[in-house]
Amino acid sequence: MHDYLVFQLQAPLSSWGEPAVGEFRGSATHPGQSALIGLLGAALGLERSDEAAHAELRDGFGYCVGLLSTGSLLRDYHTAQVPPRPALKGRPQATRRQEMAVPKRELSTILSTRDYRQNAAHLVALQAREGWPARYSLTELAGALRAPQFTLYLGRKSCAPGAPLWPQVLAAESARHAFSAYAERYEAARLAAAGQGGRPPLEPLPALQSLAFDAYIEAGAAVDLSTQRKDRLIRRQGWQFGDREERIALIATEEP
Repeated sequence: MHDYLVFQLQAPLSSWGEPAVGEFRGSATHPGQSALIGLLGAALGLERSDEAAHAELRDGFGYCVGLLSTGSLLRDYHTAQVPPRPALKGRPQATRRQEMAVPKRELSTILSTRDYRQNAAHLVALQAREGWPARYSLTELAGALRAPQFTLYLGRKSCAPGAPLWPQVLAAESARHAFSAYAERYEAARLAAAGQGGRPPLEPLPALQSLAFDAYIEAGAAVDLSTQRKDRLIRRQGWQFGDREERIALIATEEP
């Protein structure tokens, strides 16, 4: 048995960035390791300059994402005005208003195509790595997700969570078993919140479709596919990422 921190990610819009090519900004179907580290860092109130703390979140835990729903694709043709870089030197840029405080004739427009996932849903499990000293325990991370220091968003600032993350620390044989226990606990809490004759505040969790995990967590499912994903955090402040092996396990759905 191991302890797992499990929480949910549901939102009307989410976007899990992939390597950008030209003006195209795509989205994966599920969050990568760097996105989860960023989410946890925001909950803890970590500054981007705190490279050591981000590295501990990267190295101290194994990660597993349970795909419940990929949602549907939304593609946005995006335009934005930007000032030239020389005009920003020596000026405060803490807000968009400060950044844009240049003569209008100096502004230019950049174009991009950005992908979002509509109504996607995931479960996330963390397992502490054996032999690695951790600055934060699973219980401390759960508390931070319940009362985050910084605003949480799912990939982009416009993608606010559509439901509480509802973090739970569970003892289970594997991440897959932890997801099952979480779903049962979630359903019981959902029905209890409805009260007598009332309507539950949230929809039931969809069935688990697949697992995406690294080598440092007991997933509880056979690997069907291994891929390379460029989401291993190297420097948070410098937005530098390296390759990481991601293992995929497909979950067979039961026939009705």
